[in-house]
Amino acid sequence: MSADSSTTTGGVRRFLPAIVGVALVGFMALLPMLNLSLPGILPTPTYMPGTLALLSLCMVFAALALSYNLLLGSGGMLSFGHALYFGAGAYGLGIALEHFGVPLWPGVFIALIGGMLIALVTGAVSMRVSGIPFAMVTLAFAQAGSVLVRRNSQITGGEEGLGLETDLVPDFLIGVINTRNLYWFALAVLVVVYLVTLWVDTSRLGHLARATRENEQRVRVLGLSPYRVRLLVFVIAAVLASLAGVAYMLLQSGTVPRAVSADLTITILVMVVLGGVGFRWGAIVGGVLYTLLDQRLTVLAGSEAIAGLPDVLRVPLSEPLFILGVLFILVVMFLPGGIAGTIDGAVRRRRGEKARGTLQTLDDEAAEAPVEVRA
Repeated sequence: MSADSSTTTGGVRRFLPAIVGVALVGFMALLPMLNLSLPGILPTPTYMPGTLALLSLCMVFAALALSYNLLLGSGGMLSFGHALYFGAGAYGLGIALEHFGVPLWPGVFIALIGGMLIALVTGAVSMRVSGIPFAMVTLAFAQAGSVLVRRNSQITGGEEGLGLETDLVPDFLIGVINTRNLYWFALAVLVVVYLVTLWVDTSRLGHLARATRENEQRVRVLGLSPYRVRLLVFVIAAVLASLAGVAYMLLQSGTVPRAVSADLTITILVMVVLGGVGFRWGAIVGGVLYTLLDQRLTVLAGSEAIAGLPDVLRVPLSEPLFILGVLFILVVMFLPGGIAGTIDGAVRRRRGEKARGTLQTLDDEAAEAPVEVRA
């Protein structure tokens, strides 16, 4: 193979992920205009509101999983309170609309600023420790946030949750008839979150975050501040989670206390582990797959097919969380790198075998070539 062809192949391979990503986003943008059916996976054809609402929810949680993957995969920070910032975005938007009386877009800005300030305060305290103590401190903040949401019913709606003040939201984002517009908004949020996480991962900040994750002492010896690096990654991940919370609030026309609970953070962690920690596309796959399974298994649990089974099968199969738990155990046991990690490992092994085969061929050709001896 000539040098020019090798250069061309390398250039195509370099831009292949970007080309595939743009094509996939374009396909997803056109999906509401197509009549595609996936029986057993999607409830209706893709142009109908039911499927569009489900896919929108998948993209919101994919964006949330991406933000957590930035925290765990790039920064190496295991947090049990990441849902606090998701809830800050959702509740922040609802409170800004209902109590401040501002229009939608200023309300979105207020919600994101609120999520950032909460992350700065909680992150500045949490970063004083690392490892399991860090996880426990973030869990404590999440529990405190959950208590505040439940106890302040005049502001947050308490146990009943907080509804969306639709009078201050543009008409094109309200109602079942505008589900297509909400779908495109959720897709835009997912793209923005992906681009920000891509920028962080490929920037100097991302390199420092990974270096801090691998060897914090070495980063400190080089004269850099691991604390500042981790705090900045923490805040960026929190703001992205708040943006996902804003999209959730618009999509669901309200939110509930579970949006700030540690239980939701555990769910996000499962999504990331299922997709593959450290892989951006893996976080998206994990978020989409988990959300689809959660929604469809709930429908399956109440079906007549399950109701007619013997008790030994009917009882576990009627509990979606049981099935999801078994799936998670199987992934951890047999796919420890998650879906993306397993695929990446297989591709790397194949490339390694191909490279070794090429080297062996070159060695054989060199050994068989005649050697000219001059007198």
